Amino acid sequence: IITINHESIHIKQQQELLVVFFYIWYVLEFLVKLVKYWRVNLAYQNLSFEREAYTNQGDLDYLKTRKWYSFLKYI
Repeated sequence: IITINHESIHIKQQQELLVVFFYIWYVLEFLVKLVKYWRVNLAYQNLSFEREAYTNQGDLDYLKTRKWYSFLKYI
């Protein structure tokens, strides 16, 4: 259930950015974080999309109250 919630958060993020812009942002942010951290797993863990999803994956009501573009708080 937690994994489903995590992925559901990503689906919401993708909807907000019309899918294609989500992936463009994801790759660009990953490259920036990779330069900053020089480690793939640290770059991944610090992506705004992942931080939002991991932080809130245990809250099964999160998507009911989540505001649009909430991932921006995690940049």
